[in-house]
Amino acid sequence: MKKTLLPFLLLIAPIFVFSQPLISFQPVVSGLSQPVYMVEANDSSHQLFIVERTGKIRIWKNNSLLPTAFLDVTSIITAANAEQGLLSMAFHPAYKDLGYFFIYYTNTAGAITIARYRRTNDNIADPSSGVVLLTIPKRFSNHNGGHLLFGPDGYLYFATGDGGSGGDPDNNAQKPQSLLGKMLRIDVNNPVTPFYKIPPTNPFVGSTSIKEEIIATGLRNPWRWSFDKQTGDIWLADVGQNLWEEVNLVTASNRMNKDYGWSCFEGTHAYKSCVAKPNNVSPIFEYPHNNTTGGFSITGGYVYRGSEFPSLQGYYICSDFVSGNGWLIKSNGSGGWNTTMQSSWPQISSFAESLNGTLYALALSGSLYKITTGSSLPLHLVSFGGRAAGNMFELKWQVQHEEAGDVYVIERRTGSTALFTEISRTKSTTNTAINNYSAKVPTAEGQSFYRLKSISIQGQISYSEIISSNHKILFIIKASVIGTNLSVTIPAGTTLIEVFDAAGKALKKQRVNPGQSHLMIPLNNIAKGIISIRAMVNGERQSIQVAY
Repeated sequence: MKKTLLPFLLLIAPIFVFSQPLISFQPVVSGLSQPVYMVEANDSSHQLFIVERTGKIRIWKNNSLLPTAFLDVTSIITAANAEQGLLSMAFHPAYKDLGYFFIYYTNTAGAITIARYRRTNDNIADPSSGVVLLTIPKRFSNHNGGHLLFGPDGYLYFATGDGGSGGDPDNNAQKPQSLLGKMLRIDVNNPVTPFYKIPPTNPFVGSTSIKEEIIATGLRNPWRWSFDKQTGDIWLADVGQNLWEEVNLVTASNRMNKDYGWSCFEGTHAYKSCVAKPNNVSPIFEYPHNNTTGGFSITGGYVYRGSEFPSLQGYYICSDFVSGNGWLIKSNGSGGWNTTMQSSWPQISSFAESLNGTLYALALSGSLYKITTGSSLPLHLVSFGGRAAGNMFELKWQVQHEEAGDVYVIERRTGSTALFTEISRTKSTTNTAINNYSAKVPTAEGQSFYRLKSISIQGQISYSEIISSNHKILFIIKASVIGTNLSVTIPAGTTLIEVFDAAGKALKKQRVNPGQSHLMIPLNNIAKGIISIRAMVNGERQSIQVAY
């Protein structure tokens, strides 16, 4: 059997990244009953409507919570499971004139239900005005999705879960005749039953094999998603199965007939044996199931488009309901994304956005927070880059506003692994305005990715841009085992060859004559294992290994 390992050189340009704003949460309302959503009425009243999972919609007006509920649908919902109940609401684009709004809930049979109501006055809705537009039966209590929004085109969008249990046992997310595990779009301007129409630009209009309401498939449990107020792009966070949580992005001009991948994929990772489709959406961000760098249940948020905090402009904010970790995501301008994690956030059930772009967060414990910022992370990463240095890889970075106790962790992921692992750690010892660092680490065989994890003394965590391994293979030396012999091909400029067995015992040390291009070394009576070959080539030491 012939085995060959080739060394390589990674050619990587330095990447420059900048610190993200530090998010803080200002309490504004308490004593709510399991709040899961909030939205502002588009009628110039500046009233914000808070949706309580237990069945009521409350009004927050002039910094006060009105004592009487705007709507109480407790009697027609089921909230037996934590994922059930009254889940969200949306105001008709012409709410000021028509008074219509829509709610998303699970009915007493556990079915996903979309219904339309009408207000009586600014502070009270008519509970008898309710008409059901759509009911979607399901076998299990979990994975209901729960969010509906009017798009820039005036149509009503809502994303449903796959129907529950685990692993999508009914394959609903990929089943064209099921409305579960889908993004749906309807025209609610229909005065007669079923009180909605199919928009003529839906991708499956006229189909008898695919439900016409569907505009995208492959969703597991899209609890919260949003439109970017400025671009119309959809940001969709999908709750994962056992390993990964994900954030997806589709542009305003390309949101039709998309497949978000479930249950073929969980994030970017294969879940079932499927072939990727041309219309698959690949997440722009994912995180693993753990309390340190990830979590277990993502809560999607919004892109900040307000004016109060300029440093926050353009950042997408999301969090994990279980771990309390939060993320700020923004384009790096080169087709990638800068992502920073911050920890110790509230247990956020939902984010919310006012008409002027102010962002809020709701906690299931009963609180509403305004999202604010005013300072940057104390630790500012200016640049991060790397280059090959012989048989090592040298990483360099520069920081500002460093404090003693700040920690820098170099993490690497190779082509054969899915997770980043720590390979080097450095701790600062002084307070400095600016500082430069470098660290050499052994190169990994194959394609590699590096990133720098910065941990400030205050406990804030941020990540550099990932440096991808745009590598070029340089044929420095080649080695292979042929039978019981080690065959070594020597490039020009080689002056010395050393060979060691798995225990580190020297097998051969030989000067190489100019023009010599090949060595054949017997391996008789050598224990099976890894053979190491070291060569001095053009004054630099190179190493490779081969299995025997």
